[in-house]
Amino acid sequence: MGYSCVVCVKQVPDTKRITGQAMKEDGTVNRAALPAIFNPEDLNALEAALRVRDQHGGTVTVIAMGLPAACDVLRDSLFRGADRAILITDRRAAASDTLATSYILSCAIRKLTPDLVFCGRQAIDGDTAQVGPQLAEKLGYTLVTYLEELELDGRTARVKRNIGNGYERVRSRLPALFTVMETANHPRPPALLKVMKAKKARAPVEIAKAVDGALGASATAEAKAAETAHRCAEMQARKLLITQWNLDDIEADLGWCGGAGSPTKVHRIQSIVLAGGDYKEFPPTEAGIASLIGELIQDHTIG
Repeated sequence: MGYSCVVCVKQVPDTKRITGQAMKEDGTVNRAALPAIFNPEDLNALEAALRVRDQHGGTVTVIAMGLPAACDVLRDSLFRGADRAILITDRRAAASDTLATSYILSCAIRKLTPDLVFCGRQAIDGDTAQVGPQLAEKLGYTLVTYLEELELDGRTARVKRNIGNGYERVRSRLPALFTVMETANHPRPPALLKVMKAKKARAPVEIAKAVDGALGASATAEAKAAETAHRCAEMQARKLLITQWNLDDIEADLGWCGGAGSPTKVHRIQSIVLAGGDYKEFPPTEAGIASLIGELIQDHTIG
């Protein structure tokens, strides 16, 4: 049987390239100064979904929420084998924290009623690992975190999940949401034929921007809208139009979106400098372990 799979992906700043120039005076990341990349573990989530389709059939739909620039990761997903790409973009979604983001994504995913939803374990710009679990709760799907291996038998999923110091095997009924570890697989590279086919795929917002540049300031808004609609229809006929939804399209309650739906408040930003210091070695003996525990208790680390 074929499965309908949805993968949530995110475009993030490349935090490996953070330098003093890439930080603002208040200690936050200057995202504009950093290259944008495909969130690494979202690539593992995409690969997990593609393997399900390769083995059982079905479809893989990729969803990204963000600015129009997020179309870059959607096109990359098409290059790697995704069947459909959806951009959720709306100014009213700005300043969404993980709670608002998971709500908006849940509204979109409900329109697709997938059997399986895949998310990367966490995004490297926040490292919260909250969106996947929150999304599962809002969808009413079973949540399985830290996926490393997945087998499907009808409506049952058998999963090997990483628990830090080992692994455990669990079973779940579908539909289910999985957060995927970087150790789960090796993401396939973009395929040349798929790149040639999908490199011109565009979302309506990108087409509108191109039309605005081509027609110039002298053209009326009506003329630009008509030309944009014409080009979108052409792209749709060629199956190159990236689906674009706003908050109205997914019937989202605005009270749960953007700043209004985001209870997270940043109290303080603190720069922490890790510096090397003294260290002490303890022998792997009962006396050594007792000495270690004694020092940890004395240091109020434990106890």
